[in-house]
Amino acid sequence: MSDSRWVSTSMPYLTPREQGQADAWGVEAAARGGKGGQRILHAGEVAASEEVAELLGLADGEAVVVRRRVIELDGAPCELTDTYYPVDIARGTRLAERGKIPGGAVTLLAQLGFRGVRVREDVTARMPGAEERELLRMTPEEPVLLLTRVTLDDTNRPIQADVMAMPAQRQRLRYEMRIG
Repeated sequence: MSDSRWVSTSMPYLTPREQGQADAWGVEAAARGGKGGQRILHAGEVAASEEVAELLGLADGEAVVVRRRVIELDGAPCELTDTYYPVDIARGTRLAERGKIPGGAVTLLAQLGFRGVRVREDVTARMPGAEERELLRMTPEEPVLLLTRVTLDDTNRPIQADVMAMPAQRQRLRYEMRIG
């Protein structure tokens, strides 16, 4: 199985961009005939929840840097994304600031010497909380898909964890596998 590989709609979000190249979401949205954007609700240090600590291999409550964003398509919210980083990677960098990062966070991580080589994703579904319903403009009856992604470097160290909530009826996740 030397030619086996997975292909997913997540792949562009895991690859650093070239100088001057648009971020992955902007490119994907344009390919759909729309305009992608994001609102950064918060960036800075927080105590890691039990889930985030486990994803990043840290102690519960240990400080992490988070970027909390509302991802938008044509001005409408389509996803909530909380991206977490160990503080020794992100403290004092643009990852800990509210401004947009040219080329995206994965590009900045690579520039800082942290390149992901392996990714683990889990997809689950649940009913959204009140804040999620409000930010995503959902009714109480609509479920969300949760995509949790951990990016690991070549030493198997978690360098980034993403927790994404998406209205289930507005999303499509695609995973393909080539065998042989």
